[in-house]
Amino acid sequence: MDMDQLTPQKIVKELDKYIIGQDKAKKAVAIALRNRWRRQNVPAELREEILPNNIILIGPTGVGKTEISRRLARLVNAPFLKVEATKFTEVGYVGQEVGSIIRELVNISLNQVKQKMMQGVEERAKKRAEERILDALLPYEKPKLPANLPPEERREKRSEIEEQKQKHKRTREKLRNMLREGKMEDREIEVKTDQSSDRRVEVFSNINLDSFDIDMGEILSGMMPSSSQKRKTMKVKEAREFLFYIESQKLIDMNEAKEMAVKQVEENGIVFLDEIDKIAGEESKSNPGVSRQGVQRDLLPIIEGTKVPTKYGMVDTTHILFIASGAFHISKPSDLIPELQGRFPIRVELNSLDEEDFSKILRLPKNALIKQYKEMIKTEGVSLSFTKGAIKAIASYSAQANARMEDIGARRLHTILTLLLEDHLYKLPNFKEKKIRIRKNDVVKVLSEVIKDEDLTKYVL
Repeated sequence: MDMDQLTPQKIVKELDKYIIGQDKAKKAVAIALRNRWRRQNVPAELREEILPNNIILIGPTGVGKTEISRRLARLVNAPFLKVEATKFTEVGYVGQEVGSIIRELVNISLNQVKQKMMQGVEERAKKRAEERILDALLPYEKPKLPANLPPEERREKRSEIEEQKQKHKRTREKLRNMLREGKMEDREIEVKTDQSSDRRVEVFSNINLDSFDIDMGEILSGMMPSSSQKRKTMKVKEAREFLFYIESQKLIDMNEAKEMAVKQVEENGIVFLDEIDKIAGEESKSNPGVSRQGVQRDLLPIIEGTKVPTKYGMVDTTHILFIASGAFHISKPSDLIPELQGRFPIRVELNSLDEEDFSKILRLPKNALIKQYKEMIKTEGVSLSFTKGAIKAIASYSAQANARMEDIGARRLHTILTLLLEDHLYKLPNFKEKKIRIRKNDVVKVLSEVIKDEDLTKYVL
């Protein structure tokens, strides 16, 4: 979606399609996203001085922290990376080198840029792929005119070659029509694969090669002796997709793609730093190898703004938007080191979900769970429906389960619905009825005993 038209109110409206409630969090991320567009449109001398509004989302698991951030990135097709803060707290050394966050983000951005560029060359790539399939279906080697032929024989030979050429052309066009009509889909052909796409070495090592900023696979591939083109046998329908990808890659300017990928990360990148509460608070006495403050200090330069070396050039992290999240049951945001707190000026607390929220989550979002199950069961030729009483009962049992055990938010609905529909999902497609209607009594029958029995509840839900 074009950022020019995405006002904060429109952003919130788009997020409402997928996430129920949490209006404060939606408002905060919407303003942060719009502020990026505002920054890009201020005078150049002031543009570099405006820093992003990094946010800490505080709340239990399953209330929408990750989903809000992911949907926000999809809305503007921004490079997005979710990373666990605990990934950088391994015993013996301070986890992975934090620069790998930016390198992963650049790789994601490059894939997005390549996908967009591939759309621009789609028609040309399809035509080239079609020509290669026709070459495989009807190989043609141009006849050579023998030397030292008498003039009369030379004319006859030329005429014969021209006739063969025209015959081949007519046959090729017939095959082209059959190909476009889908009559050749299951025909097997031999396809030549490019050396550059196949000659690749995978490197498996305990060493964190990311920190060296070196593509070892590429280096080792270059050291290997070159070989003749390989051939793969595949069906036409598989070859079409395979050759389309190869031809698209040839038509893309990779240098331009790399430059665009780096720029996209610098201007529009979003990093979701999950479980930041796990690296806050006092150092662990029982496990002295884990340095929480050490990890925070390693993250600080990336969040403050620094230049990180990548395979595609230096990346400036100053204007990347960081959204951190955590439950903060034991620790609190003020337990973070002061310098890191200062880089997250906005803090938003998300609400736990109640029975009414669960009822809305089941029905209203575009990707609502009930809609998902309806579509899955529809593939078996059976229709699924829920009464209002059944939906209310599911919401009620979900709220009760979260209150009695760990509060896992909306994820509780997955376990409840799986348990409720288990028998139906198992029996399909060998099911006599073509309609499944879930009523309140069905929900009570399946879930009431499970909810009552504390031990069984913990085991099942």
